[in-house]
Amino acid sequence: MPTAKDFLLPDVGEGLTEADIVGWSVRPGDVVEVNQIIVEIETAKAVVELPSPYAGVVTAVHAQEGETLEVGRPLITIEVADDEPAVAPATATPPDPVTPTAAVEAPEEQTALLVGYGPRGSRPTRRRPPRATATAPERPATSPAPPAPRPAAKPPVRKLAKDLGVDLATVTPTGPGGVISREDVRRAARDDVEPPAGAEADGRTRGETRIPIRGLRKHTAAAMVTSAFTAPHVTEFITVDITETMRLREVIAARREFRGVRISPMLFMAKALMLALRRTPQLNAGWDEQAQEIVLKHYVHLGIAAATERGLVVPNIKDADLLSLRDLAGAIASLATTAREGRTTPQDMAGGTITLTNVGVFGVDTGTPIINPGEAAILAVGAVRRMPWVVEDHAGERVEPRWTTQLALSFDHRIADGQQGSQLLADIAAVLREPGLALL
Repeated sequence: MPTAKDFLLPDVGEGLTEADIVGWSVRPGDVVEVNQIIVEIETAKAVVELPSPYAGVVTAVHAQEGETLEVGRPLITIEVADDEPAVAPATATPPDPVTPTAAVEAPEEQTALLVGYGPRGSRPTRRRPPRATATAPERPATSPAPPAPRPAAKPPVRKLAKDLGVDLATVTPTGPGGVISREDVRRAARDDVEPPAGAEADGRTRGETRIPIRGLRKHTAAAMVTSAFTAPHVTEFITVDITETMRLREVIAARREFRGVRISPMLFMAKALMLALRRTPQLNAGWDEQAQEIVLKHYVHLGIAAATERGLVVPNIKDADLLSLRDLAGAIASLATTAREGRTTPQDMAGGTITLTNVGVFGVDTGTPIINPGEAAILAVGAVRRMPWVVEDHAGERVEPRWTTQLALSFDHRIADGQQGSQLLADIAAVLREPGLALL
């Protein structure tokens, strides 16, 4: 006799307690294989695809799209034949994620192929054939109408539609092959709230949009509130002439070993931070409240804050202090691409020791960044601009246009005092002002 097995929602990363259902890939009646992707969920840290631990027939799904489900609650029920090989269901701590091969993407959209914790099943979902046995349950004389086809849209687009309250079934697709794009969703959202042409616009006709606070955005909000009201923040600022660093950037970009690698100012900011931490390692640390201890980290997992469709994520580069400039450039580029495509995993964001955030990409000169929970400091880099600058040399003083940027360092005053924070910031500025100092 077939056996019904429940697949419980696993903890896919470091003690998470709940997840939002983004979208189902199967429905009751579908036949699934082991490791076939069955559902996409959004946790407080990432969007993850869950593979099936069983081969069999889906008999029930226990949560609807957009619903929040607690870890350990039944997610799906699969009817497994007695002769099926036993496959252990996912536990509270699944194996490390495996990044699947990128699919062919439409020109307008980034591929939104997300990460599960097993290989993607290659066989398509199929319906179970009827059993020709005397014990088979009675079936209606006429088959029910098949369910309406699911609108074609990539996971980030579905997430955007959910956030904006747009029903994808009502959206007219304009993407290649009838795929709904982000702009299609935004257009539908505008149509919902904008008054018809010629109508007088007022507060009632323009309406409101309510965005549910779930998943990553909910986690980020809670973490920032906790950090801001737990760690006593101190923020210091410095404006730096980085003309020599910009010249070095041109020299390095022309070298053969850096061909095909994007050499951005952020690369040199990251390298300067790594070098400065050697002199002031107290800022590469954490505060253990329970043990009442400062935990000095003898490795640097450099977090890079990235703005995505889902909100702010901070994946980190493991052992960034051991990487060459070429390898650090490749790691930053890979991290940014993964974040934009929505493929950042919980493991990518776990274990960071210090964070670098680039507010300058938005044309902003500076800010007061909030420390990432569990860390002691965060460095914000402002826009790189040509500004009038007083230059002093053997010929005296003169004013000339120079490349400049502003740096803002926030640090936990429980872990470091003003002298240590100032020293770290001054050392970073010194390396950027005179990159040759890195040879000392």
